Amino acid sequence: MGLSSALASAMSGLRANQAALSIVSSNVANAQTPGYTVQTPNQIEVTTGDFGSTAMTTGVSRELDAFVQNQLRTETGGSGYADQMANILKQLQNVYGTPGNSGTLEDALNKFTTSLQALSTSSGASSAQTVALGAAQALATQLNVTTKGIQSLRSNVEQDLGTSAQAANAAMQQVATINTKLQGLSANDPSAATLMDQRDQAINALSKYVDVRVTTDGSNQANIYTTTGIQLVGAGLASQFTFASAGALSATSLYDTDPAKSGVGALNIVLPNGSKVDVVANNVVSSGQIAADLKLRDQTLVQAQNQIDQLAATMSSALSDKTAAGSTVSGPPAGFDVDLAGALPGNTATFTYTDVATNTQRQVTLVNVTDPAALPLQNATNANPMRIGVNFSAGASTIASVLNTALSGSHVSFSAAPSPATASTLRITDDNSGLAKVNSATTSKTMSSLTSGNPQLAVFTDGGQALYTGAISSSGSQLTGFAGRIKVNSQLAADPTRMSVYNTSPVTPAGDTTRSDYLYSQLTSAVFSYSPQSGLGSANQPFTGSVSNYLQQFLSVQANASTQATQLQQGQSVVVSTLQSKFDSTAKVNLDSEMSNLIQLQNAYAANAHVMSVVQSMMNTLIQAQV
Repeated sequence: MGLSSALASAMSGLRANQAALSIVSSNVANAQTPGYTVQTPNQIEVTTGDFGSTAMTTGVSRELDAFVQNQLRTETGGSGYADQMANILKQLQNVYGTPGNSGTLEDALNKFTTSLQALSTSSGASSAQTVALGAAQALATQLNVTTKGIQSLRSNVEQDLGTSAQAANAAMQQVATINTKLQGLSANDPSAATLMDQRDQAINALSKYVDVRVTTDGSNQANIYTTTGIQLVGAGLASQFTFASAGALSATSLYDTDPAKSGVGALNIVLPNGSKVDVVANNVVSSGQIAADLKLRDQTLVQAQNQIDQLAATMSSALSDKTAAGSTVSGPPAGFDVDLAGALPGNTATFTYTDVATNTQRQVTLVNVTDPAALPLQNATNANPMRIGVNFSAGASTIASVLNTALSGSHVSFSAAPSPATASTLRITDDNSGLAKVNSATTSKTMSSLTSGNPQLAVFTDGGQALYTGAISSSGSQLTGFAGRIKVNSQLAADPTRMSVYNTSPVTPAGDTTRSDYLYSQLTSAVFSYSPQSGLGSANQPFTGSVSNYLQQFLSVQANASTQATQLQQGQSVVVSTLQSKFDSTAKVNLDSEMSNLIQLQNAYAANAHVMSVVQSMMNTLIQAQV
């Protein structure tokens, strides 16, 4: 190697050391900078002359584990989802209150049933009537308050959707802007490393709100997609969430795929190509805070409202509805006659029959639906029980024609009962084929009069005087939001004696506890079936139990859901923390390592400087020898 080659090598070494020292300095200075990824110099060997080589610094590399980074982003989305679910479900438990404490649904129901028992014990004393009426009013108020609490949580979640959508938009736009700046820059360019750090931070922020899948192309452009394949960011272009808030929500504010019918805020995403996608209808997001908000708003809290609506409805109907068995038709064909006269919209007639071929017992409930726009009622395939909507005022012949069409193939036959039955009497029998057997038939009608001569009493009404019957119209079911509207019957509030007096001709004798006994029994002993929309049971095996059993069951389910959400939140926190530590072990600045590198660079710098000094000395010697 010639002296000139040696000098060139030493000088290149000094330059490489200077570049490396600059990178070490940057690493140390940014040791506490959020999002900063440790950098290392990229050096290559370059041949010079006939012998030897020089060192060239071509840029920097960011030291990180891409696999762990992707895992961390996935789990960050899961953590955002778990945090929001746990937070809201914990607040929902506060709405219900602590079991056993005063001011809770359980406490209010217990006080009402206890007051009815006391009313019987006191033989209908006026003071006991007043106490029972006050307990009923307190229970109705507690149902109203619980509804308000649930809908307040839904409104908060609705507001959070808008906030989260804005935060996600800002992160996506930042990634797109940085993508543009990185165009034309090598991935090893020192300025590119800084931009990529900033881009990673923006992607990490985005992963809290939505699930992300990131790919980087040959031009160092980050392309981001949801796990369902919806593009969030492309080369210089970003999608954008749009959210039109519906404001404060009520129990009837429900999501519908038809924007004209939807009662909640519409969340859409406008893609880089300009097309708009409904986030909910197309299941665009599956994790992150936005996914949690959508599930809470449209499913979890809606189900919670449905649970207390069913509590209010079952309790109201249990006290006011009179169930009567149909008259036996000995046949053949055999079956029952049911009188539909006096049925109000929402009242029902129910019959059961056995499918002899499969030995399966089936239940069919006929619902009095007077709004033709609400028909037909929807049932799941092979639903058992099944609901069929018909207008009871149409007359038995018309009703029979509708039912024979709806249940063709069931081997159950419908007709108008022959004279002397009234025109509203429906006959339900088998078709004499031996393939079906009608087992029972009943009607359930709401007693509107406080003194009908029956123990049934409309203690509660829908918002004042309107009776609760479960009526169904094109605008929905009376059940929806009933817990928020339930009130004590204003006629009863004006005359508490009706808590005991159920007949005026002849007048109910003093001390007669028939009505209070019946009301108490209905709330504590009578067994009812509850819709699977409550989250209890299933369509084929609905949950059954007393009103108190039902309340305790759904409160227990909600408490378990809150506990599980908190446990998931804690588990996700541990996973994210572990992955973050694993990622930081590679990507974060290690000051001990940097100090070690600094010492090595010092030694290398001194060695290169010494080579230059020796070369200079040798050159001086040669020059002097030539002179």
